[in-house]
Amino acid sequence: MRLATLLRRHPLIGDAALVAGLLAVGLLSGGGDIPDSGASRAFTIALALPLLVRRRRPVLAFAAIAAIAFIQWLCDVRAFGDAALLIALYSVAVAEPTRTTVAAVGVVEAGILLAVLRWSEGPGHLYAFVGLSGLATAAAVFGTSTRNRRALLISLHERAERLERERDQQGRLAAAAERARIAREMHDVIAHNVSVMIALADGATYAMEHEPERAEHAMRTASRTGRQALTEMRRLLGVLREDHDPAQLAPQPGLRELDELLQDVRTAGLPVSYEVSGSPEAPLPPGLQLAVYRIVQEALTNTLKHAGPGASARLRVHHGPEAIEVEVVDTADGPAPHPPGDSGAGLRGMRERAAVYEGLVEAGPGRDGGWQVRLTVPLLRSGAPV
Repeated sequence: MRLATLLRRHPLIGDAALVAGLLAVGLLSGGGDIPDSGASRAFTIALALPLLVRRRRPVLAFAAIAAIAFIQWLCDVRAFGDAALLIALYSVAVAEPTRTTVAAVGVVEAGILLAVLRWSEGPGHLYAFVGLSGLATAAAVFGTSTRNRRALLISLHERAERLERERDQQGRLAAAAERARIAREMHDVIAHNVSVMIALADGATYAMEHEPERAEHAMRTASRTGRQALTEMRRLLGVLREDHDPAQLAPQPGLRELDELLQDVRTAGLPVSYEVSGSPEAPLPPGLQLAVYRIVQEALTNTLKHAGPGASARLRVHHGPEAIEVEVVDTADGPAPHPPGDSGAGLRGMRERAAVYEGLVEAGPGRDGGWQVRLTVPLLRSGAPV
C-alpha cells in the first residue's frame, strides 16, 4: 500500500524502475535468438531511455522509440529493447484519444511487418507476424481500457463532489428557511407576551389603589408571562446557536394550549369567548396545530394592541369533514381598530403559515365593526386525513 502510494505521488520513480528492469533483462540475459553485441546493447539502451518521459509526453516518447527502432532496422541490428515500443504504445493508449492510439497501432504494425520480412525465415513469417500483432493489439486494448476506467473514476469522483455540494447547498437553504421560521416564531412570542405584559401592567396600575388584590394578581400573571416569553426566546435562540436534536426541544403548542392562551388574554383584560364545533376524525398534524395556535395568538395580540378599552373577542374553531375553520372576531371601541390591507409583519406571517398547508387567511373589518380574521385549511391537502 505504501509502495503504491509512493509510485502514485512520484511516477518518475516507477518509470525509472521500469527502464532499469528492461535494461537488466536486455543487457544481462544475453543468448537466445538475439545476438549479444555492442550495437545490440546500444540500441537496447537507446530504446529504453525515452520511457522515462512516457507519462508526461507519451506521444513524444513513442515517436522517439519508433524512430530509433526504424534506425535499428536500417542498421540490421536486433535488440531486446524493441519491447519498449509495446510499453510506449500502452502509454499512448492510456493518455491519448482513440484516433492517436489507432495511428500508433498502425506505426507498430508497419514496424512488425518490416521486422518479420527481414528477420523471420521460411514459414515462420506468418506465425511471427500474428504473434507480434497480438502483443501490439493487447497493449493498445489494455491501455484504452485503463484510460476508460480512469475516466469513469474521475467522473464518479466529480459526481460525488457535485452531490456533496448540492447537499451542502440544500442544508444551507434549509437552515435559512429554519431561521426565517424562527424569526416568525420570535415575532409571535415577543409581540403577544409583551402586549399581555403591558396590558397587565396598565391594569395593575389602575387597580393598585382600589383593588390591591387584583393588581397583585395582574402583576403575578405579568411575571409568569415574562418568564414564559424568556423561556421560549432562549429555546428558539438555542436552535440558532447549536444543532439540537429536535426530540430534545420543548414541545410546540397546539390546539390543547388554546385554553391557556385565552386565559392569559382574559387576564390581560380582554374578554374572549371560545366555541368549538365538530370533532376531527383523526389527530391533526403537529405542524398544522402550531400554525393554528400562532395565527390565533397573532390575531388576539392585534386585538390587544388596537381594539382599545371595552373590546371583546370571540374565537370559534370548527372541525369540518374537509377543512378546519378558525375565526377570531373582536368588537372594537371606535372605527378602524386595525391597520387595513397587508401591512404589518403579523398578517404576512399568518398568511405564510397558512400557505404551508394550502390554507387561506382572510382579514378585514367585521360585519358589526371591529376586526375579523378567518382561517380555512383543507384537511386533505394539509396531510390530515378526513
